[in-house]
Amino acid sequence: MPDAIVAPKKDTSIVLSSITKALMDRLRGLKNKPTPNDYSKITVSQTVSFVALVYEKIRNAVEYREDHLIRRAAIERIIKRRLSLNPEGKDEAENILRELLWARYFDNGSLGSEDVKVVQSILDKYMYLKRLITPGRDGTSQQFLMQFLLDMLTCEIEETLTPKATLRESSFTFFIYQVLRLKVKIEGVDDERKDAYFLTAVEKAYRKSDNPSQRYHLFITFYKPFHTYTNEELHEMSSKLPSIFKRIDQMIKSPYVESLTRFTRKQLPPFLILFSILSSKMAEVPQILTGRNALWTEVDVICREKYDMVNKRLRNLAIKSFIYIFLTKMIFVIILEYPVSLYLYNEISYTSIGINSLFPPILMLLIISVFRTPGEDNTKNIYQRIIEIIDKDQTFETGVAFIPKKGKVRRPILIFGFTIFYTFTFMVTLLLIRQILQYLHFNLISQAIFIFFVSVVTFFSYRIKQIVNEYRLVEKEGVLTPLVDFFFMPILSLGKFFSSEISKLNFFIFIFDFLIEAPFKFVFEIVEEWISFVKKRKEEIM
Repeated sequence: MPDAIVAPKKDTSIVLSSITKALMDRLRGLKNKPTPNDYSKITVSQTVSFVALVYEKIRNAVEYREDHLIRRAAIERIIKRRLSLNPEGKDEAENILRELLWARYFDNGSLGSEDVKVVQSILDKYMYLKRLITPGRDGTSQQFLMQFLLDMLTCEIEETLTPKATLRESSFTFFIYQVLRLKVKIEGVDDERKDAYFLTAVEKAYRKSDNPSQRYHLFITFYKPFHTYTNEELHEMSSKLPSIFKRIDQMIKSPYVESLTRFTRKQLPPFLILFSILSSKMAEVPQILTGRNALWTEVDVICREKYDMVNKRLRNLAIKSFIYIFLTKMIFVIILEYPVSLYLYNEISYTSIGINSLFPPILMLLIISVFRTPGEDNTKNIYQRIIEIIDKDQTFETGVAFIPKKGKVRRPILIFGFTIFYTFTFMVTLLLIRQILQYLHFNLISQAIFIFFVSVVTFFSYRIKQIVNEYRLVEKEGVLTPLVDFFFMPILSLGKFFSSEISKLNFFIFIFDFLIEAPFKFVFEIVEEWISFVKKRKEEIM
């Protein structure tokens, strides 16, 4: 690919590929979900809704998730709480939908009695499956199957309630898969399995799906959603489901999927810009995609919009990440630092407490300040790549990314030496930090807290950097980048460990889910019923 591609001087037409035409036809066929009529729609009190929305914002701040995954997680929380009180799930659908409306995951009045019937049907099917496949198994197997079913249930409810967005995203996912699937080969793996791995990777890279969403989307790729089966059909396939679930998880966890995900992620920027054009200019798409000048104009405008959006999103994510770290880690640990230091050392270092409180957010601001969004050269490269993607001439796709069955170690002695050196660097980095902290009179507890904060902030900053690179087609490395990365990795590795493992013990999540949310939502229900009662009395008087 050339370093710089100038915008076209004359309008040479583009002949679209059959895959591109099929995507356009599919998108044109998408329809909005019917709006329920005034008689059947579900409405909630705006007063209750405002308070519930504030609560959800606070609750979501203590559990870091991508924005598009928050609603599914909320459905899971609601269902788990509802089923703890009503294990059979009878007549719970309307309660679930009301809670979603309270928190404004759906617009007030956008859900109705038909949605209640559909969601209750889905819930009943899963409760039926749970009774079929979980009894008589050991505790580990029961837990695995129940969690898998819960993941599937929450995804099925969310996607049933948002059919247009779901079909659009699945269409985009399949388009990426069709365009790129022939560019990948895996040594010793047949095409059918390779395609399954690659589809999983596209799902993970493009849709940024969490584990529940990956499980659900893989299942419905090969089977149908559960609510479309009859009870007799579910009974017949129930004995096969445990092995199907295990195979799906094996596929998700395959090392091939990780390699393919990294490959796919690098290919995404032109697809993202193309999909933005398809989503925002559907009526004009045929003229835009078949004319080089028209396409360049749209790509240039949308890329600049996306770069600006990335800058704003960067600031928002930095704030959100800081709140997450502060609420879930900083307060909890700092509360411990004072009493534990007093108990073990009979003294308190206010200097260390102050540094541990102020240094992490300052470090995050410093790291984020050096991030830079892409420029015009990136836009030109994206434009050229879009043409290659949509053009009928597919000769550019002859290059194949070959993944060996097992990576070859060309120089084992050298690799061993690098491993020893990396371990040495890891230890030296930590010891150097400790020496500086000892000079500042940090005790052992304060030192551990400082390293914890710095590593977690570094990891979150690295996560945020991936947002900056979302639309960057080729990332240019500086001369010193490999050296900086080498010494930077120890802290980053620690941050990843703390965020992935210790987050499972999130103290604030326990407080919200078990001590606050249940009584809070119970009060909401009472207030909602009272407002509805008063409204009916008022209507009777009128």
